[in-house]
Amino acid sequence: MFGTTLLLAIRSIRRHMLRSFLTTLGIIIGVGAVVTMVTLGKATTAAVQQSISSLGTNILQVRPGQGFGRGGGGPRPPDFKPEDVEAIADQIAGVTAVAPQAQTSATAIYEGANWSTTVTGTTLAYFTVQPWPLASGRYWTPAEQAAGKAVCVIGNTVRQNLFRTTEAVGKRFRIGAISCDVVGVLTTRGQGGFGDQDDVVLMPIKAVQRRFTGSRDIRLMLVGVDQAYSTSAVQASLTDLLRERRNITGGKDDDFNIFDTKQISDTLTSTTTMLTRIVAAVAAISLVVGGIGIMNIMLVSVTERTREIGIRLAIGAVAREVLLQFLVEAVVLSCLGGIIGLILAQAIIALLVPVMQVPWTFDLQINIIAFAISAVIGVVFGYFPARRAAALNPIDALRHE
Repeated sequence: MFGTTLLLAIRSIRRHMLRSFLTTLGIIIGVGAVVTMVTLGKATTAAVQQSISSLGTNILQVRPGQGFGRGGGGPRPPDFKPEDVEAIADQIAGVTAVAPQAQTSATAIYEGANWSTTVTGTTLAYFTVQPWPLASGRYWTPAEQAAGKAVCVIGNTVRQNLFRTTEAVGKRFRIGAISCDVVGVLTTRGQGGFGDQDDVVLMPIKAVQRRFTGSRDIRLMLVGVDQAYSTSAVQASLTDLLRERRNITGGKDDDFNIFDTKQISDTLTSTTTMLTRIVAAVAAISLVVGGIGIMNIMLVSVTERTREIGIRLAIGAVAREVLLQFLVEAVVLSCLGGIIGLILAQAIIALLVPVMQVPWTFDLQINIIAFAISAVIGVVFGYFPARRAAALNPIDALRHE
């Protein structure tokens, strides 16, 4: 019985192909929008987490100043000194390493090719706090670091734009007003939420301070925390130590800020997840509109086929069979819209993922949920027209013109 009813529903839909397509358009758009928004939202969340994880885990970032949205127009807080780095490494339990950073921008030149990049001065502790393997070459030695020698480890973007296909290790190029020997090339990290992570030249911090910034000031410290210790406890100890060293007493505000990379990741993840849910909820409204469109066209279909219904009832069909016929027809329409919407969503996602530069994985759960909702909409919005068809009086139906 169900197979026959399904066949009748498909025949009815095929008789009015254009009308059936326009009827399912709301479902197609709704399912496609929901699946696209949720999948891209999850991909964006994954990209944010990947960008944060590339900074390393269990890392505290320490900067002078009061952080975002705080402070006023007072004097600029003093930068950190090398003595602060030593004090943190020696006096706080749970700290694995402290990597100071001095940063500037400069233009790199090699045999006619030039490239504007970021020059970061740091110590070998940087590669302990924030592991970054080498693609070729080596890191600078402790002796080169102590002497502030002009050697560098470059990112892959710098290598590609300066040296093209030639081997970079062992070459010398100009950066700013100095010459620098390339001793290593870093592996590719790619684009992230903080820009191109491979567009960087790393040098011993003394070389950058002497030849670029002209001071011993440190604008950023990366503090690695042992896995066995709580980052919150280490952060509290670090705050107390820096307040003491910077002579901050009483109820005065800190003139530095400490960011926990895990907290940043959690905050950004929760924000993107919430925005994804809001956008998906807005997109789901079109599913309701699509359901109303199905109910409307099914009511029209009942009116057009009143005599057909009367004949079926007159020759022995019972009301529940008529109800099932129209209900199945509504569900088939809705499910077809759902299937087309899923296909459309995958096509849109395939186009947008390379543009947005986010990772993509097929989310089976949201696809099943979206299809199930489309089927439920067919049942809910198709029941009233089907009930109306089943309730027709055979005699009145046969008299209908």
